[in-house]
Amino acid sequence: MAEPVNVNEFQVLARQALPKMYYNYYTGGAEDQHTLRENVEAFRRITIRPRILVDVSRIDMSTAILGYKTSAPIMIAPTAMHKLAHPEGEVATARAAAASDVIMGLSYMSTCTVEEVTSSCNAVRFFQIYVYKRRDITAFMVQRAERNGFKAIILTADTPRLGRREADIKNKMVAPQLKNFEGLISTEYVSDDGSNIEAFAAVTFDASLCWKDIAWLKSITNLPILIKGVLTSEDAIKAVEVGVAGIIVSNHGARQLDYAPATISVLEEVVHAIQDKVPVFFDGGVRRGTDIFKVLALGAKAVLIGRAVVYGLAAKGEHGVKQVIEMLKNELELTMTLSGCCTINDITRSHVKTDKEICCRM
Repeated sequence: MAEPVNVNEFQVLARQALPKMYYNYYTGGAEDQHTLRENVEAFRRITIRPRILVDVSRIDMSTAILGYKTSAPIMIAPTAMHKLAHPEGEVATARAAAASDVIMGLSYMSTCTVEEVTSSCNAVRFFQIYVYKRRDITAFMVQRAERNGFKAIILTADTPRLGRREADIKNKMVAPQLKNFEGLISTEYVSDDGSNIEAFAAVTFDASLCWKDIAWLKSITNLPILIKGVLTSEDAIKAVEVGVAGIIVSNHGARQLDYAPATISVLEEVVHAIQDKVPVFFDGGVRRGTDIFKVLALGAKAVLIGRAVVYGLAAKGEHGVKQVIEMLKNELELTMTLSGCCTINDITRSHVKTDKEICCRM
């Protein structure tokens, strides 16, 4: 295959590079995968309203996320087990983030340790967590990340149980022992009838986690907390009430509840609900710079990129991740130029029209 010219072509390369079990793990969604398809398709129902005769000789995509300056409104989403995609794993991903001057989200389920990622580069890093039934392990990991210079905690709040990922069940998906948890808990669980990852989650994840536990999380760290998995105005309002520093609109890459809404379709509902009290970030279905532009126009401050980063990593390691990020940055810059927007702050709600607006005018 010729050199890829867009993110979707990196997916083709990833499919060629990865064993079927791992490719299916990264690409798959829950059950019928309706939401997985909608996460991407819903972007196509939003059109851009460009402005002409604007001086766009200089474009500035830089922004700040929780006060940390970054080259573009792009973060690397925390996705699990990068060593299944490439031997250097999250270290390669973090180096690419540093080279591209974007923030790296490190997964609780990473295959490189917190310390390995910290020592690999100077990227600004956020640490994602699940809350385990053994809260002492979660507390230890949060404090370990804080000691190692991570700048924020991302609480994934949509996973009391793992969604039914049928490809993983068919493939009897096997996960490696995760080095972060050595001496704390075994991450090797064997299931006779399906995914070993699902078996591990069933034993360890705390299904009793609820809003009052945000106070506990805030009590064990000085870091700002972002809550990931918000899809409704009701939960957005609750998140603000319990004092989170930001909200990530996400349906977990369509890997949890099938027939949950596409994230882009509920972004504006969340933005309106919180009325600029905390920043809103976006996760799910971003494959183009035009997608990022649409997200910003609907009120989010930045996007998180998950699968696309993994595809780059699988295809070409650190260089592939950097290529994916730079592709998206270049596409966003071109979209801003052709839409008459010189800075991120110039992108407004008037620059897009949703399918609901189009239908209302027919």
